[in-house]
Amino acid sequence: MSDLPFGFGPSDSDDESRRSGSGGSGGSGPGGPGGPMGFGLPGMGGAGGPGGPGGFDMGQLGQMLTQLGQMLSQSSGPGNDGPVNYKLAAQMAHQQLGAEGSAKPTSEQQRAAEESVRLAELWLEDATTLPSGTSHVAVWSPAQWVDTTMPTWQRLCDPVAQRVAGAWVEGLPEEARQMAGPMLGMISQVGGMAFGSQLGAGLAQLAKEVLTSSEVGLPLGPEGTAALLPGAITTFTEGIDRPAGEVLVFLAAREAAHQRLFGHVPWLRQRLLATVEEFARGISIDTSRMEELARDVDPMNPESLQQLMSSGMFEPQTTESQKVALRRLETLLALVEGWVDVVVADAVGERLPGASALGETLRRRRASGGPAEQTFATLVGLELRPRRLRDAAALWRALTDERGIEGRDAVWSHPDLMPTADDLDDPAAFVGGTKTVTGGGTNTEGSAESFTDLDDPLARLEAEMKAEQEAKDAKKDAEKDEPGEGDGPAS
Repeated sequence: MSDLPFGFGPSDSDDESRRSGSGGSGGSGPGGPGGPMGFGLPGMGGAGGPGGPGGFDMGQLGQMLTQLGQMLSQSSGPGNDGPVNYKLAAQMAHQQLGAEGSAKPTSEQQRAAEESVRLAELWLEDATTLPSGTSHVAVWSPAQWVDTTMPTWQRLCDPVAQRVAGAWVEGLPEEARQMAGPMLGMISQVGGMAFGSQLGAGLAQLAKEVLTSSEVGLPLGPEGTAALLPGAITTFTEGIDRPAGEVLVFLAAREAAHQRLFGHVPWLRQRLLATVEEFARGISIDTSRMEELARDVDPMNPESLQQLMSSGMFEPQTTESQKVALRRLETLLALVEGWVDVVVADAVGERLPGASALGETLRRRRASGGPAEQTFATLVGLELRPRRLRDAAALWRALTDERGIEGRDAVWSHPDLMPTADDLDDPAAFVGGTKTVTGGGTNTEGSAESFTDLDDPLARLEAEMKAEQEAKDAKKDAEKDEPGEGDGPAS
């Protein structure tokens, strides 16, 4: 599994087979060296071709430039001037999904999903204090999943793509930048197409596998929408020995539990997405290595350019700040999934005979490289470790046994109350302590504002208002520190 960001991963096996099938002269498909995404150029394959000095075919060069101009013209437009061409990503995903992936779910599937979610919501009432977060139940085809979740993917991918796309330009000597001139804009546009192409391929594969909108652990869909994907659920059900209706209700319960958490923990959605963005901002590229590799590149030989792009020169160097961000994200995702595991088990355990087996099947699915692990490994280099998910579930279970449902769910009322990675290593110490919220952060003892106190609605409201005020004060301080445009004496 490659940890390279979108657009700079190595070629896949299908690309290699297409190249070998073309006799080594370069294929014309979109994935081959002659296609727009392979960074190879048609008719420029070495010293044996006709037309120009050293076998350089000027006629084919003109044709290549014309095709490139057409591609750039077709890909341009509103919303396509960022680091990733999301219009192309959506087109690529739809193309790979085909007609089968675009077929809309039936009215029977919609009705079955609505009934399953309604039943799951009823059962969840006794398992958590968080109210229902579902205002709409939807069934999506893979293509609808791509279109509906694309805005969230854009927010996740933009920081990574922006940083990586600009890193190689930063590594160019000043003279090279001046010589490149307007070409840098065109190359940036081609880079956006490359990112979009690889993102589209990744999302197409993911869309065929995800069972619900929240399976990857992030709130990808619209707020308040509980969405199921009947096609993937049918395939999933065929591989296990459980009735289809039972599987549907179990997955509906997990989706509804996620929606309760995302809908009624106001800081959670923003914190998850912001942590990914924090990681992306810290991406660092070894520009000295880029300069060393660039000296060996023959600009008239597209094969050397192809080798340069696949050499790993764009692979980010993980910094200490990124390690902290990754650990924080991994812990938060584990806490979300662990809480859902515990709540759903309590809600459906005595009502669905196969609930325990289904829960273990999903845990093994994640452990063997399911959609969530593959997505995060490609996007931010994060692989979800099943050990953390089990540890998080063990902590929530111990907290439920010790403090009850209300005491457990009260932990979500403030981010400073949340368990840390160290707490997952020792759940008993966390459950036995009294982690508290103070003006300067968190304490473990000595304050009257404990978990039990936050069960009081007034105390909880006071804690939330304090957190909001602290965030506003921090924002004001940051704005004061930043020099504004046109600073100076008033005219």
